[in-house]
Amino acid sequence: MSTVKLTVNGKAVSAEVEDRTLLVHLLRDHLNLTGTHVGCDTSQCGACVVHIDGRAVKSCTVLAGQAAGSTVTTIEGIAKGNELHPMQAAFRDNHGLQCGYCTPGMIMSAIDIVHRHNGNLDEATVRHELEGNICRCTGYHNIVKAVLDAAGRMKVAQAAE
Repeated sequence: MSTVKLTVNGKAVSAEVEDRTLLVHLLRDHLNLTGTHVGCDTSQCGACVVHIDGRAVKSCTVLAGQAAGSTVTTIEGIAKGNELHPMQAAFRDNHGLQCGYCTPGMIMSAIDIVHRHNGNLDEATVRHELEGNICRCTGYHNIVKAVLDAAGRMKVAQAAE
């Protein structure tokens, strides 16, 4: 057993976990942050994507101990109070979800995509970048629309800051 200390959604946390504990299980089972989903256990689906120190990472591929000292942001940590993150709002407004199981990972990946591309995205780039996230419901059309919409919203939000 090891004590893992990290910052999750802006709060310092500490948990006693087995050395083989994956970050996704630390988040879900120890911290009760169940918005991060376990979809495949093979790092194929992307349902478990979180941000570690600002970068999108599949949390089923990271041992909790590897994240020690890091800043982790989950889907629960991106809204500002009752105000949705622009990506969340764009997914809602563009019907970028159906069953919702993949949505947290899609949103976390999409935020990273927008940041890495400075919001300069086109449909082909979004489709290529989302290849590591599987949605079994939507066919991706509305997800791509949502990401492109959010890229514009995020530029506006950054300009206002």
